[in-house]
Amino acid sequence: MPRILVIEDNPANLKLATLMLNKAGHTVTSAQTAEDGLALVRTEPPDLILMDIQLPGISGLDATRLLKQNPATRPIPVIAVTALAMKGDEERMRAVGCDGYLTKPLRYQQLWDSITALLNRCDPPPPHNELT
Repeated sequence: MPRILVIEDNPANLKLATLMLNKAGHTVTSAQTAEDGLALVRTEPPDLILMDIQLPGISGLDATRLLKQNPATRPIPVIAVTALAMKGDEERMRAVGCDGYLTKPLRYQQLWDSITALLNRCDPPPPHNELT
């Protein structure tokens, strides 16, 4: 089953995302900060990342930018998960490299459709030894 990393600082949102992903049969790892999430990507590369945008410390946008600048992590699809739903927000997130965009609260069907579409179009991430 695909491995999905959820980077989310809100415990309730993290629990909801984890439950939804586990129900769909995915293996889930999580981090509550971008820094911790980036460290997990280096040690346990996921097949896909759900990235909260408003995180303490490094923002989800800055973390995505770092992932997409690194040739070893660039292929990992990143879905922005955010409460930011104003005109232009989706374009701004896609401009830094987010491959998908979902607004909170998460809806199961939208989450499932986005994950399925990205996993079906993307190559698997590089093996662990290429990330270090």
